[in-house]
Amino acid sequence: MNLLGPGGRFRKGAFILTCSLGLWGLSGNASGVSGETESFVGTDLVAYLRRANEANPRLRAFENHYDAAMHRIPRAGALPDPRIQITSFVESVQTRTGSQENVIMVAQTVPWFGKLDQKKAAASSEAEALWFMYQARQLALARSVSTAFFEYAHVGKSIELTRKTLGLLRRLELIVEERIRGGGDVNPLLRLQVEIGMMDDREKSLQRKRDAQSALLDALLARSEKSLLPWPEWEIPETGTLELPVLISALEANNPELAMLDRKISSAQAHRELARLENRPDLTLGVNYIQTDAYTGSTLPDAGRDPWGVTIGINIPIWGSKNEAGREEALAAHSAADYERRDRENMLKAELSARYSNLDDANRRLSLYGDELLSLARQALDITRTSYESGRATILDVIDSERSLLELELNYWRAAADAWQNRIIIQTLVNQPIAGTFSPTSDR
Repeated sequence: MNLLGPGGRFRKGAFILTCSLGLWGLSGNASGVSGETESFVGTDLVAYLRRANEANPRLRAFENHYDAAMHRIPRAGALPDPRIQITSFVESVQTRTGSQENVIMVAQTVPWFGKLDQKKAAASSEAEALWFMYQARQLALARSVSTAFFEYAHVGKSIELTRKTLGLLRRLELIVEERIRGGGDVNPLLRLQVEIGMMDDREKSLQRKRDAQSALLDALLARSEKSLLPWPEWEIPETGTLELPVLISALEANNPELAMLDRKISSAQAHRELARLENRPDLTLGVNYIQTDAYTGSTLPDAGRDPWGVTIGINIPIWGSKNEAGREEALAAHSAADYERRDRENMLKAELSARYSNLDDANRRLSLYGDELLSLARQALDITRTSYESGRATILDVIDSERSLLELELNYWRAAADAWQNRIIIQTLVNQPIAGTFSPTSDR
């Protein structure tokens, strides 16, 4: 099955991933959820992911951070507010054309060419960075939910297997008690009861673990109900062939964290260019209007007329050390963003390689336990039980066989949970649909 899901492709459209993950055994109908207050009773992974995406409050916070950043873009590219100044003379200034009563001045500062464009570019890049951060948070949430989902599912399977073994031991206890009533040794019964006590303790510990895992999922799903979540529906994953170089290429093309850091670099570049323009003067244009009362004793033709004039001014960026410090600061911030991006890419590739190795190991264990050891352990248990009933084996042999089978079954399902968890983490790293259907929001 394709890693991209049915008809899927990389969001950037630059690369088609053809390797198979065999991931899509978790299909199911998700229950509709529109808010935190509605109950949630989903049992499949897709339902969990949709619920978390709709109700998780931290995700809503990231969404609002992006909305706020988008509203900063038009502000960043706008001209400064114009200034209006009114001067009213306490004592009128007498001139040959009349007494000056009030002076009104309106001025508008126009930044040097390119400054507003760079401010808008920086704000736009920062908003895009927050958008990709929002996508990264969606994937991180999906990763947390999926990991907790399969841990919870594994606890359920462990309880089921433990109870099954406990039931077999208790039925065996009846046989041993019958032998004791016929004059048999009591020591086998004591050893069997110790094993039953230990198995009962394991089940109770698993029940406590269920409480903890259910509480964790409640927090991730913003679920307010006090009842335990029902056991998840899951199955053994299919094995598939993966190619690490293809996955690395997918990570480079699609990972939203890297896209976010790319936008931070763009923003830092815009701030760097803006710092370079700081030694360019800003222009201030203005109009002055003087209100003049008529001078009755004047015979001049312009007596009483209100004069007005146009003003042009510039600021003088003479503090070179300040501007130089600004340029150095912007250069350092740009370099820091670039190094941060390189470091994060290295760490993501390292994690992808580790998850790839973990997935390969989980598939190996699934094959080992499922195809070989479990069958042998069941045969050995059947033979040991038959031998015990005929007196050719001891109760310790039966207990050891029961314990070995249980451990192998638990290891088998542990490998299944590990395989699912690592596959889904790989999907979040390369930003591809999880469980074949769930993807981070692509519409802004």
